[in-house]
Amino acid sequence: TGSSDPYCIVKIDDEAIIRTATVWKTLSPFWGEEYEVHLQPTFHSVSIYVMDEDALSRDDVIGKVCITRDMLAEHPKGYRGWVSLSEVDPDEEVQGEIHLRVEVLGSQGGRRLRCTVLEAR
Repeated sequence: TGSSDPYCIVKIDDEAIIRTATVWKTLSPFWGEEYEVHLQPTFHSVSIYVMDEDALSRDDVIGKVCITRDMLAEHPKGYRGWVSLSEVDPDEEVQGEIHLRVEVLGSQGGRRLRCTVLEAR
């Protein structure tokens, strides 16, 4: 159709914890949304799914980004920048990238995840 109605879902391991607003009729959405959530010390990864809202059928998955615990450990000041989307369904080709900032805050006992979903293209 030439445009999407994109939004993002952020999952820690497999639990959805954040849903951004939907940006209507665009291929280059800007969200600029920042969230801070409690982070279990045993977490493995943070995944960001870019979705296409569809009023008439199930929302489509456009693509996803997975940031592992090890990747975050390698970036103590936080992981930031444009990240290419990867496919969720191996039969579908994915294009596009998302601009993120993901940081782990606090000490072992009370760690928090600060996730900023900026924009996509």
